[in-house]
Amino acid sequence: MFSHKTLLITGGTGTFGNAVLRRFLNTEIEEIRILSRDEKKQHDMRLQYQNPKLKFYIGDVRQPEGIRDAMAGVSFVFHAAALKQVPSCEFYPMEALLTNALGAENVMNASLAAGVERFIALSTDKAVYPINAMGISKAMMEKLAAAKARVGAAEGLIICSTRYGNVMASRGSIIPLFANQIKQGKPLTVTDRKMTRFMMSIDEAVDLVVYAFQHGQPGDLFVRKAPAASIKTLALAMKELYQANNPIQVTGTRHGEKTHETLLTREEMAHADDFVPFAQIPSNKWTAILSRVSHLCRSSLRALVG
Repeated sequence: MFSHKTLLITGGTGTFGNAVLRRFLNTEIEEIRILSRDEKKQHDMRLQYQNPKLKFYIGDVRQPEGIRDAMAGVSFVFHAAALKQVPSCEFYPMEALLTNALGAENVMNASLAAGVERFIALSTDKAVYPINAMGISKAMMEKLAAAKARVGAAEGLIICSTRYGNVMASRGSIIPLFANQIKQGKPLTVTDRKMTRFMMSIDEAVDLVVYAFQHGQPGDLFVRKAPAASIKTLALAMKELYQANNPIQVTGTRHGEKTHETLLTREEMAHADDFVPFAQIPSNKWTAILSRVSHLCRSSLRALVG
């Protein structure tokens, strides 16, 4: 499946990009491309891995030209580029829309034009019943992926989405913050003791994306089931882990934050397929079948004409 194939990871210098890179470096895949805006992080990755399979492209998902250059000859795309910080997106909602929704569409369009075989978009539980700009922009990305999947299926491109909760110890998340506060002897800042979040490891997040890559059909959405924990419980666990006695300081809910997140809507739950530890929300199966038939018919006609 991977022999002589090229994988592109957008936003590939982040936590997920590094994790999926490590997962695929030792497969038969021929080349892995990292597309991101940060040349320093790319340079650090180049020094860290020193692997001839790894290629770097500086570009922004908002700019179709740079995406098009990186997409030539690519077979698979993992789209991880995003603005993730909820307060930042609240203050600059158009920036969230430009990157998380329109940027994602740019990558999908480039994938379609380049003849990509599989495209996996990474979403978030904040896209479910969204109340903040980050969640709204990601929900729009999911809708764009579902719509573009119908177009892509007719050309042999499978577009799927994945959705998960908080990835523990990822860049900018609360666990590294707590660790730094403990080491510096500062109070652990908690916005709301009762606030809960779905927790999973980075390897579990990569498992979800790989599962979607292997099993997804056009327009499908895959969700990783995960336990939820309160922020207070997480803070106490960190104190116990470090054998620390730092006080806990309640700072108040930040802009756009929910008290509790949701992984699936009620409507999605009604027709989700349960594959432990994943849930699969299939697209309109008849649409996918008809799109695939249309693609096969077009291929046959091209063969006859050509």
